[in-house]
Amino acid sequence: MATPRVVATDLDGTLLRSDGSLSARTRGVLAGLDDRGIQVVFVTARPPRWLDAVADAVGGHGLAICLNGSCVVEVATGAVSQVRGFDAATLTAVISDLRSALPGIALGLERPDGPIFDPHYASDHHAPPSAPHAAVEDHLDAPVGKLLARLGTMAPDAFFAAVEQVIGPRAQLAYSGAIGLAEMTAPGVSKAAALARWCAAHDVSAADVWAFGDMPNDLPMLTWAGTSFAVANAHDDVLAAATRVTASNDDDGVARALEGLLAP
Repeated sequence: MATPRVVATDLDGTLLRSDGSLSARTRGVLAGLDDRGIQVVFVTARPPRWLDAVADAVGGHGLAICLNGSCVVEVATGAVSQVRGFDAATLTAVISDLRSALPGIALGLERPDGPIFDPHYASDHHAPPSAPHAAVEDHLDAPVGKLLARLGTMAPDAFFAAVEQVIGPRAQLAYSGAIGLAEMTAPGVSKAAALARWCAAHDVSAADVWAFGDMPNDLPMLTWAGTSFAVANAHDDVLAAATRVTASNDDDGVARALEGLLAP
């Protein structure tokens, strides 16, 4: 395979180990790519505030596509750009319809400047204690990259199906692995779309991109990239779609696949 110009990798379940850590082996490989001028792009469902743990792993020019493609973040500085959020009127209607169709639903907003959650929203995903808790429809005065939804009284699969039926084409539902959490972005917003847009702006073709992932929200990115890798622990659909399979996230699969690029 030709040496890539860009390595695009998901974080949770892919580059990071199951405990959320980045191994010394993986850090060494990322540093080696940086030394050779191969651009590393983290492509993640995480919001910008969750990048602190990896900020020192991609050199001085590391980049992250966050919120499933809703914004681009300079990892070293935290600067946010290329925000692709919901239309406020459309989001207002989606929120109203979800509340009507699914009584008791708890909603959250992920904005580049921080999250906002319904008072009854319960999260096990590192919601900062300082995050405002209020009816989310009263906080649509800034771009919203992702709408979150939970309903503990429904099984996850049934809940996702119900949410998808309510939102229709007005939002895009993604599954990144958090059980019972429906994650919605604006139509046309995805990891693949954001990565393709960034690559086009930097004269990088899909053939020059290696992409790594583990969950269904990675599939569009994996099918777009010239070379795609599923980690061994990936969802079955991802294992079937990727052009190659590497070791699991806990066995440094991404690093193993990239180490050959660093050989003398």
